[in-house]
Amino acid sequence: MSQSDSHSYSPSFKRPADTLRSRRKRTRGGAEGSESSGGSSSPSSVSVTVSLPGLRTSSSSSSCPAAPPRVEPGRSSSAGGLKRRNPFASIGNTVSPKRRVADDDGAGDESPCGERRGSGGAQSGKVSELLDRQAAAAETASCAAELDSLLPSASMAEGDATVTVRFEEPASGAGAPLAASADFPPDWSLRTRLLITSPLSFSWAGHLRAQEEAQGVAQHCRGAHTPLGEHIQDPHSCSELRSAFHQSLCYWQHPSLPWVPLFPRLGADRSFVGKSAPWGQDEVLQQSLMGEWSLSVTSLYSLVRAHLCPFFYLCSYQFTVLFRATGVSGTRAISAVLSPTTRGLREALRAEGIEFTLPLLERRRKSRELRRTGRLEEEEVRSEGGEEPRAGAEGCDEEEDDEDDTFSWLEEMGVQDKIKRPDSIAVKLHKEHSEVRVDRRPESALLVQGSGTFTLLNFLINCKGLVAAAGPQAGLPPTLLAPVAFRGATLHTLKARSIRAKTRVRSGYTDVCSLEVTGPVMPHALHSLTRLLRSAQGGRFSVGLYPHEATAVFNTSVSLPATGRDQDETEDLRHLGASGLLPSTIEHLAEPPSLGKAALRHLHMDDSVCTWST
Repeated sequence: MSQSDSHSYSPSFKRPADTLRSRRKRTRGGAEGSESSGGSSSPSSVSVTVSLPGLRTSSSSSSCPAAPPRVEPGRSSSAGGLKRRNPFASIGNTVSPKRRVADDDGAGDESPCGERRGSGGAQSGKVSELLDRQAAAAETASCAAELDSLLPSASMAEGDATVTVRFEEPASGAGAPLAASADFPPDWSLRTRLLITSPLSFSWAGHLRAQEEAQGVAQHCRGAHTPLGEHIQDPHSCSELRSAFHQSLCYWQHPSLPWVPLFPRLGADRSFVGKSAPWGQDEVLQQSLMGEWSLSVTSLYSLVRAHLCPFFYLCSYQFTVLFRATGVSGTRAISAVLSPTTRGLREALRAEGIEFTLPLLERRRKSRELRRTGRLEEEEVRSEGGEEPRAGAEGCDEEEDDEDDTFSWLEEMGVQDKIKRPDSIAVKLHKEHSEVRVDRRPESALLVQGSGTFTLLNFLINCKGLVAAAGPQAGLPPTLLAPVAFRGATLHTLKARSIRAKTRVRSGYTDVCSLEVTGPVMPHALHSLTRLLRSAQGGRFSVGLYPHEATAVFNTSVSLPATGRDQDETEDLRHLGASGLLPSTIEHLAEPPSLGKAALRHLHMDDSVCTWST
């Protein structure tokens, strides 16, 4: 380089070769420093195990978590495997309060693992980052605890991998155990998954022999049941137990398309995306599918009327219908509950002459009337006693759908000439608005009883809106689910697998055995499984239930009081014995629902005493 050229450059300019040479020297110095520091103590790893629904977690033991070493500004982050420091870590508004306290404590403090902090900035940064990690882990664990208190959660892995499952007892208040008895109340909601845990192994429930599966299918089709003892010493070698377990997993479904998930149907359009649907644009194929479906649903209704099938479900893309036989759920006639509904559907049912009621909505109106009547009586008593009624005390709940179209109260106030009275159209719109408000809500569930169920069945068969005209479910008939065989039905089994898991306790983790059952779990299947678990698990197990939320409203009581009901109920139960279900299961399903519009979330059995929560 000439002398004239050198004057045109900055004095601090360095040649590229000099820059590379200086970087090599720094890299060598950093590597030597890391080796000298690594010879005294070995690095340790840290990991946090958190149980969250649907997340796989892993755990690794470590004696003491160590923060990553601090990287100097001029040193490369890739050299020596060192991690680049966060450039925003020193900004005041991003530093956590715990870190500020740690930085202000000065030298001489101890870390949670017993290491002494020096006065240097690098050592203080390590402890500060450690405290931040622990604070983040504590916050994540608290969030996980809140989620686990609502629903039992598990992260599963196949093979020999160990999974972490965390269960917590429901807190007092909402979701607390309602009662303790020998059995749980009937729950008519469909469930998509069961997670059963027990201190004893579930090895007897896996890898059934071909003979045991065949025996279970034969018993299910013939309606035969093998009596089991109260306690089985060796469940793994009990062939009768394994056959009965496979029998309790069987159910019947129509239509049957193995590549398409046919349950749930309501709000499940995403599960149909990307599936082959040759009937979507073929009207001839759609008519053929609907013709077979009409024969199947008619067959099911005939079985229910003849007391050969206690119930069945009709799952459409817009609503779900539950048909129940006479005597089931405390009813004195065949009944059908349809939910959710819209104003258009209710108007169509009225046009067909189908009489129905809205149990939840009517119950709310009756409770308001009772409260209003009680308050009026209280005011009358006070007026008779010489006390003046309190103006606006405990404000009366006014009905928003008043049937009184007269506006005499305007005349009482003397403002009838100043206020324009609404016309009939405005009154009609007001009533329609109050009726539309309950659309697609639990209060929109309607009940049809007696001969009206047959008219409802004909309406569903001929209703064009029963099958989606567009979208992923276009042209696909509703799914029929039943505990017994019917015309055009296909035999299916719930998927069950046992997994190895760990549950968190105060002292750490303890081994727990878990059994997962997936599929459309109907009420009879839940009762049969709990009966088997009492014998196989020594009466000690817990069940986490995951209901299909749209079907929780089926737990609404629809029973009608009548005289001489005990004799009629006994006669109905005797007829239902020909359906092939267990006598104890039929008695269980015959009880009136007591859960309202809620569904069971957790069952716990201990020494044959059952507690549950919703």
